Amino acid sequence: MTAQPSAPLPAPSPAELTALAAGHGLDLDPESLRFNEAGLDYRVVFATALDGEPWVLRLPRRPDVSAKLAEEALILDFLKPRLDVAVPDWRIKAADLIAYPLLPGTPGLTLDDAGQPVWHFDTSSEHYATSLGQLIAALHSVDVGDAAAAGVNVRTSAGVRDKWRADIALAKEHFTVADSLLTRWSRWIDDDSLWPDRTVLTHGELYPAHLLLGPDDGILSVLDWTTAAVGDPALDFMFQQVSAPPEAFTRTVDAYRDITGWDEPRLADRCAALMAAAPVGYATFALETGDPGHLAAASALLAGESGD
Repeated sequence: MTAQPSAPLPAPSPAELTALAAGHGLDLDPESLRFNEAGLDYRVVFATALDGEPWVLRLPRRPDVSAKLAEEALILDFLKPRLDVAVPDWRIKAADLIAYPLLPGTPGLTLDDAGQPVWHFDTSSEHYATSLGQLIAALHSVDVGDAAAAGVNVRTSAGVRDKWRADIALAKEHFTVADSLLTRWSRWIDDDSLWPDRTVLTHGELYPAHLLLGPDDGILSVLDWTTAAVGDPALDFMFQQVSAPPEAFTRTVDAYRDITGWDEPRLADRCAALMAAAPVGYATFALETGDPGHLAAASALLAGESGD
């Protein structure tokens, strides 16, 4: 069912944002504010406090976004002592503002004013590929029982497939979906070899826009844990498989295997299948928000013919 759309929250002026932060005990230099409008759920602002410390501020785009705040905060608290990379340390976590000190590193990927991707490193980088494999290994090695006890959302292998099956049915119920897409997704759902035989703690959207890199392309920090859950291991390899040269993807997988000893069967094929199902995920998001713009974009994606 389509949610009633939440009224979009307007971007605050520098004066309004400075006052909002001050109300939460953070005194900002209003001349330092830099807005980033790329996020679907949050707009991000980079700012400097009057004491000179750089901060990151997240402002919800819709009132419903704050419903997931407690879940993400729980995941961050759970992960901080378990990963070698930095994750956001929320000093302010309120429905109208999340703020944390700026993390080390610079984004591997940003969007320009026209919404086009701008890469800030070489996607064939051997160091990045190895660093990514090491990060995924550390994340997937976190004890699933501990994650469940901490309140992290957990799905079994069967549950992962059931959720995709239900989301495809939901998309078909609310949108016109191209027959070619339905055929591809049906084959995917029915092919046992394209589904995990175990589930692990995943980030869910592990791609360079959420990764802060050092000068050598090593990963220093990881952002945006809103999609983190126990699920399909292939999720965290997906963006590397579709965006990097094959040799770099292989290096990532090798680094992962060297640490974990795990060899994920048909990993590249599973990554490609997950990426091909991206319109389903976006349709689910659009239905949850009820936003007319997202609903129209999802409708266009689902109606478009796609080769197998």
